[in-house]
Amino acid sequence: MKRFALASLIAATFAGTTFAAPETYEIDPTHTAPRFEYSHFGYSNQIHRFDRTSGTVTIDREAKTGAVDVTIDATSVNTGFDTFNGHIQEKDFFDTATYPTITFKSTKVTFDGDKPATVEGDLTIKGVTKPVTLEVTSFHAMPHPIKKKDAIGANATAKIKRSEFNAGKYAPYVSDDVTLIIALEAIKP
Repeated sequence: MKRFALASLIAATFAGTTFAAPETYEIDPTHTAPRFEYSHFGYSNQIHRFDRTSGTVTIDREAKTGAVDVTIDATSVNTGFDTFNGHIQEKDFFDTATYPTITFKSTKVTFDGDKPATVEGDLTIKGVTKPVTLEVTSFHAMPHPIKKKDAIGANATAKIKRSEFNAGKYAPYVSDDVTLIIALEAIKP
């Protein structure tokens, strides 16, 4: 009888306890916008975006771990002008005929409290893979008010040199330094 009482007490104690586990979210392509910014001959900073992104974000805020796996359709580059969209997809830049996607796969996520602070990973553009660290500037997790599912959102930035990815034509006049600006939302399936 004592064993039964002890077992019941243990069961009751842990019944209300939730153990954190990794949660996987699918990127919402309608609210995810990878952008890139560069100086155009010193006249102005140009900001362009990609319109199609897919992938997953896995996060365990209790264990302070996570993973990001993103694929960007490079043919969806959007400069605001069809002619320039075609130009930037040519061999000297994205070469989308040979390399239609850009990928980022995380290798490490660091946290500040229960929020991601940096995401280190491998960025692949034109078949060239380089390590990149994304600085997470904001992170938010809550149930999505319309979809009624758990969702997360984040903004992050990083700096790269486009010449390191064999896309350095016109550098330094068109700056070699490019700022990546990522706005991401993801929803639990």
